[in-house]
Amino acid sequence: MTEAVKVLRRLNAMLRMCSFSFFFSRRSETDFITEIVDTVNRKLDMKLVSTPAHLIGMDTRAKGINTWLKNEQSGANVLAICGMGGSGKTTLAQFIYNSNRQNFESSSYLEEIGKHSKQSDGLLGIQKQLLTDVLGGSNIGSISSVSAGTRKVEDALQVKRALIILDDIDEHDQLDALLGTRASHTQSKIIVTTRLLDIRAWFRSISWRCEVQKSELLNDDESLQLLSFHAFGSKILMEGFKELAVQLAEYCGGNPLALKVLGSSLFSDAEEPREKNSMIGVWGSTLNSLNSLKGDLDCKIQGILQKSFDSLPHAINKELFLHIVFFFVGEYEGYVAKILEHEWHAKAGIRTLINRCLLTISPSKKVMVHQLLQEMARNIVLKESRDPTTRSRVSQNDESYRLLRNGEGSKTIEGLALDMQKLKEGMPSNPSTLKTASLAKMDKLKLLKLEHVELKGSYNNFPELRWLYWTNFRLKKIPSGLFGSSLVAIHMSYGWLEKFEPPMVLNSLKILNLTWSFNLVNISHLSRLPNLETLILSYCFSLSLTHVLETIRGLKKLSLLDFGGCNQPWKVESNKKPQPLLVPLADSLKLLFLYRCSNPLMLLTNLKMLRVLDVSSCPNIKSLLCLPSTLEELCTSWCSSLKKITFESARFRLRKFERLHCYELCEIEGLFKLVPLANHDEADLGHMKWIKAYQDTKVVLTIDDELTVDWYIQVLYEYGIMSTYLPGINYQSMPMSEYMSSTAFLSFCVPSCPEKSRIQGLNITATYKRSGTSEKGEDTWALFTKVSNTTKGLTWMYNPVIYAAKDAVWLSYWPIGNVLDAGDEVNVSIFMGDRWMVSRCGASIVFIDDDDDEVELEYYKDYSKEEEVIGGDLSEFELTTGAYYLCRRDYFKSTTPDWLNMLVGDTVPRKDLHGWRKSHQNDYKTSYLEPYAYKDDPFSD
Repeated sequence: MTEAVKVLRRLNAMLRMCSFSFFFSRRSETDFITEIVDTVNRKLDMKLVSTPAHLIGMDTRAKGINTWLKNEQSGANVLAICGMGGSGKTTLAQFIYNSNRQNFESSSYLEEIGKHSKQSDGLLGIQKQLLTDVLGGSNIGSISSVSAGTRKVEDALQVKRALIILDDIDEHDQLDALLGTRASHTQSKIIVTTRLLDIRAWFRSISWRCEVQKSELLNDDESLQLLSFHAFGSKILMEGFKELAVQLAEYCGGNPLALKVLGSSLFSDAEEPREKNSMIGVWGSTLNSLNSLKGDLDCKIQGILQKSFDSLPHAINKELFLHIVFFFVGEYEGYVAKILEHEWHAKAGIRTLINRCLLTISPSKKVMVHQLLQEMARNIVLKESRDPTTRSRVSQNDESYRLLRNGEGSKTIEGLALDMQKLKEGMPSNPSTLKTASLAKMDKLKLLKLEHVELKGSYNNFPELRWLYWTNFRLKKIPSGLFGSSLVAIHMSYGWLEKFEPPMVLNSLKILNLTWSFNLVNISHLSRLPNLETLILSYCFSLSLTHVLETIRGLKKLSLLDFGGCNQPWKVESNKKPQPLLVPLADSLKLLFLYRCSNPLMLLTNLKMLRVLDVSSCPNIKSLLCLPSTLEELCTSWCSSLKKITFESARFRLRKFERLHCYELCEIEGLFKLVPLANHDEADLGHMKWIKAYQDTKVVLTIDDELTVDWYIQVLYEYGIMSTYLPGINYQSMPMSEYMSSTAFLSFCVPSCPEKSRIQGLNITATYKRSGTSEKGEDTWALFTKVSNTTKGLTWMYNPVIYAAKDAVWLSYWPIGNVLDAGDEVNVSIFMGDRWMVSRCGASIVFIDDDDDEVELEYYKDYSKEEEVIGGDLSEFELTTGAYYLCRRDYFKSTTPDWLNMLVGDTVPRKDLHGWRKSHQNDYKTSYLEPYAYKDDPFSD
């Protein structure tokens, strides 16, 4: 009997009973209807939970969870919805529960567990509710303690297939009580909403699998709809409010709770022009209040958000969060950790804040905090005192200025920020001169951020800072007393310094940033900074690299040196060319930035820890030789004279490489080598010596989809494959291939070897031409060749690093004789993209005599340092067993087009076609980034 039939029969019986009761009673019709509804709800056990009146984007966000609920083979019985307060976790769980509870034997929705667990009956009461929902009230028996309740819950999960929602879990102990601490092979599905991103670790400890879905904030359109609904009762904005609504929605940052509360506070049904204009004024005033950073958050929003803050396990976690919000949002995680580690244990603390959804780390490794959480933090500090001088942090420009102008001391301020340039924009007259004496009275000051600030007076009693951020510093040299022994980081960019000399030994200093110090000509006594790890001198135009390298030779812990943009040449004797600098760099150096330097010649050997080198926009560099094999990231973009790159070892670790507009680059050891055909002797070419006749022919070649060069015929060596492009020749003038096809596909069986011969390799040719314009009007070009030995279960798919986007013949030689035997079935497929057509392809087996020692062509001997070649170890390029993808770039930008289906088939997973090595997929880049913008966190250990 279906559930629907059961419901209809029970409903019919109840209606007959209620009608009989109504006939003999004198109750009102209203009472009668109410009784029917109550009876129906009670009898049918309608345990639906209440959801907001206007749901936005629920279907999209619920789609994946609904699929998981229906998949009994998923292997994970728990799904955690994680996110910041007010982000819609509970609403999504309610929607899921109401939509799916009828598909389970029983269901239970336990709301606000964090709140209810702290009440008198606490977890025991929640356990009883859970067991009552799952087993029925008459089956739970007596429960005397939480531990006894836990055992009953564990047993119940074994016998019932239930849908269970655990809303607002804020401590792992709550999970211990409600789910038990032993693995359960239950058929139930459990959804948890929480601010704890590390909740998966708890389930892993009891051998449960838990999937995590981060709460997805509303996008711009969804935000406007929700704001409009609560402000006007319609998802369509009232005319005249669009611009203000967009700005208010941006302030809320997609947080549904904030949008609901803010929209409700602005509710209006005004229709008259006068009333409408008045409400527009109210909206504008509200926006100004929020943007002034002085408008209090609505108490409901503040309360929800502050729950995460209040639940932090240690006071130093709270202090760390407030410091980050006030001074470090948008800074690199490693930078923040180094500065705040000593007193606030920042490395561990940042993990805690991430796990509580109080901050996130961006893809570029920067610390980010949601706008509303920043407002919450500012309100927490504002509530410390009405008087700024008695707060822990002051970052409002007007408050900081008045505090310093009045010379008011403070025994409580730990951090202060002041930007005089922004302050002046709103001042009717020039500000007063500020004195150092005001700061001298701040005994607890640790974090100081000054921008465009000029201080007068003595620095003898300057506070003992941990972080000094002072841009546009007006003095020409460092005054005695400015630096203290506790300093971890100094940032003094755009200053007027002419000489930098630390006046004392600073054992704690790790970061020194003097970027854009135009007048700086001398830095000295850096030996007084024995633990310096980061030195940034980019765009200090008056400094010479020779002087810098001489100065830093004693820094044994230096990890990052940034000398980018410094064009001051070093002195060389007349009639002599510049020679590589012989000044040894610190063995500890990991990141070296020399972009936009006039001639950054130096020996980079013996740098056993170097992993990032940026020499982009250095037009005079002709070669980079013997680069450390530890190098992981290399940027040579716009090095127009660069021809050759080599490494100390063939097993180098390079995983990111940018080389845009390197017009002359023809060899990267271990990756590819481009050799003019004219430089080959006929002996070098072996069985392909006939192409020597075309050495004076020109061809237009494109490298990495961005560089097009008119060259004489070139021969490419890549992955051990030799190939070239011959434009404008008739295929009939070429030696005939043994196997031919007038399509882009051919298949053949490997023949028996002639007497006293063996197989050396395979020749593959393709004749192609333009076939018109692609559907999108784009010039799509690709050359993918797939060679499969179906007998042995081997497949190689190869995309050359260069191509000729003209009608041409592509010739290639694949030295795969060691995996070809007589009788093997071989398939060859070639695809050229939307605008190109393969008119003919061919293949030939290349044999050599048994007694011929010349197994390799001459140029393969020079290329023998590369281990990752056809016939060699290609494990880093293996996608599935026996299937290899040989491509130097993410050709498809991580999204494989449908046209590749015909080439790939089922052999290679399309999702893995990102190029480069398997262990570094998606990291190979050729796009040009601003050289002075770090690609990753340069301060990380």
